[in-house]
Amino acid sequence: MRYGRVIEGVFLERPNRFIAYCDIDGNREKVHVKNTGRCKELLVPGAKVYLSVSDNPERSTKWDLIAVRKGDRLINMDSQVPNDVAAESLRNIPLFSGITEIRREFRYGNSRIDIMASDQRNRYLIEVKGVTLENDGVAMFPDAPTERGAKHLRELISSIDDGYVPCILFVIQMGDVHHFEPNRITDPAFSDTLKEARDAGVNVLAYTCRVTPDSLELSDPVEVLL
Repeated sequence: MRYGRVIEGVFLERPNRFIAYCDIDGNREKVHVKNTGRCKELLVPGAKVYLSVSDNPERSTKWDLIAVRKGDRLINMDSQVPNDVAAESLRNIPLFSGITEIRREFRYGNSRIDIMASDQRNRYLIEVKGVTLENDGVAMFPDAPTERGAKHLRELISSIDDGYVPCILFVIQMGDVHHFEPNRITDPAFSDTLKEARDAGVNVLAYTCRVTPDSLELSDPVEVLL
């Protein structure tokens, strides 16, 4: 997945979930934050950020904040792109290497599951979660309690009885992490439900990404520790 024009800036502050102020070429500018999570460990004053330039002249903000440097690590924090990245690279994941169909935003039960894919033998329901939280080389999800995330896991469990092969794919929006684990301190309910889902037969996958200021691409599998 590749963005259009991307520029550098310096993060100043974030008054709410949707906007932030950044220094761009010495000017204080309002930008749109493409992630409604907390991201407190990422968006710290003085952090170098990367912003994609909107091609919509009617927008009140000209820029979207898409990536940030945390020390030497570049992290994409655009919560809208993991689904695109997963769909682009799905056939590179061994479990899905033979798929012949990909459908996005697939209605199942009371939810829209991110991807339904099928091959000659199986139908796969794939829920995609973007991961931006990292601590000492460990990728973690979520960074804030997510009742919706646990709901999707329960839907995946129920899909087994309907003949689907359910999967949850954690797209880690950075590289160079040791493993992935659920963030039990922040959301013990999600952590428990993820383990329940794995034990019930839901495939739990986690992949790092190759990240540049203007691109994100699925890279390598990492171990999932529950």
